[in-house]
Amino acid sequence: MKIVHAASELFPYIKTGGLADAVGSLCSTLADKGHEVAVFVPGYRALLEHKLASGAERLLKLKIEMGNDFISGEVRMFSPKPNLKVYIVCREEYFDRKGIYGTAERDFEDNCLRYIFFCKGIVATLQKENLRADIVHAHDWQVALLPVLLRHAEQRHGTMLALKTIFTIHNIAFQGVFPMRSFYRTNLPDELMSIDGLEYYGQMSFMKAGILFADRVTTVSPRYAQEIQTPQFGCGLDGVIATRSEDIVGLVNGVDTAVWNPAVDEHLPARYSARDMSGKAQCRAELLTRAGFDPETKAPVFGMICRLTEQKGVDLLLSNADFFVNNDCRLVVLGTGDARFEKALRDLAANAPAKVALMARLDEAMSHVVEAGSDFFVMPSLFEPCGLNQMYSQAYGTVPLVSRVGGLYDTVTDAGVDPAAGTGITFPATAHGLRHGLERALKMFSEKKTYAAVQAHGMARDFSWKNAAQAYERLYDESL
Repeated sequence: MKIVHAASELFPYIKTGGLADAVGSLCSTLADKGHEVAVFVPGYRALLEHKLASGAERLLKLKIEMGNDFISGEVRMFSPKPNLKVYIVCREEYFDRKGIYGTAERDFEDNCLRYIFFCKGIVATLQKENLRADIVHAHDWQVALLPVLLRHAEQRHGTMLALKTIFTIHNIAFQGVFPMRSFYRTNLPDELMSIDGLEYYGQMSFMKAGILFADRVTTVSPRYAQEIQTPQFGCGLDGVIATRSEDIVGLVNGVDTAVWNPAVDEHLPARYSARDMSGKAQCRAELLTRAGFDPETKAPVFGMICRLTEQKGVDLLLSNADFFVNNDCRLVVLGTGDARFEKALRDLAANAPAKVALMARLDEAMSHVVEAGSDFFVMPSLFEPCGLNQMYSQAYGTVPLVSRVGGLYDTVTDAGVDPAAGTGITFPATAHGLRHGLERALKMFSEKKTYAAVQAHGMARDFSWKNAAQAYERLYDESL
């Protein structure tokens, strides 16, 4: 098949979170399977500084209609491997800046224009390069306008750009909602700025456009596909999603086993596998040392890597601060985010330096050490579309401790419910639920045979993209 993907991030070139990992791995795996894959990404400054991207071929000049104006840009292209081409849509005014979506304080005020331009640049490239796609697959709100812009261009120019379009919701909490006055920049028919189109409570919603106008809609786990059809998790779009319920499917993301595999992980001080776990002890000692703890401690180590936000359940963790202070265990948190959470965790670490450590930074290499060196990995998310760290944890023999939401529910089997195949500990997404989960973890760790069995079950799971990509292939085939 000829498959075109579009996203605002792409690993290993530009990344702020799991979106980049998912898109990069899916595109790479589909290319390895023999499909002809193209992926579009904005020409951010940081991306163009990447070695491969910096040598990209200048493919074509763009002149994009944006309301009453025509705005120039260009498209560059490079091919990192057979069957895979990366197209970079560039305009210095929009993308040549330090941040990707905004500053530490707020989003960029022109994000609406930036991503309208990006989507229109994709459509223009498909036209000029005659890239007749079987599937055009757009990811998250930044490219949610692509399906409707693509079909509008086909009607205007009497051409075929794609047989089918797919839109994936990676996180419905981020929707791309902007003032209605920005709608004219899309050059779409006025009737689309209505309740049956892009209008959303007097504003314009990118994500609503993707949900309504793509041929199929996917989320990144089956559980999340169900959850977003409810008021609790739908973030105001549950009614819109209900109109497409027959066209929505949840597909779990995979793990890039070339990057996240303890047997080959170059970030670790020692490699290990299910057959020989000895290296994990060295990783544990390394993590404890870097966190400022005694590397010889026998107490269980709880690791947590996340954006420090309400969604990730940081409030639930802080509500259980006394657990880590009063019990013989260690907590290592890696991540940045809301200032109030950073301060609270910093204060906790300062008051209990022998028990709690905060590494308030983004650190890809350190995240591997935390995964490998921890005994338990804590994910108390209030909602989690898919999640990747709970899958990384199982691959690394680190028992995940997760709330029963979204992809966490789909990928972690509770050892108490199914002792013969359990891979972790699950709990309701409440402070009390987390407390009970932590107490279960202490008990499990004291029962060495039980703990080792749960480790083994997790390491036997196959979360590779080779399997995950098959589900996307089936979806594409069914759609066509």
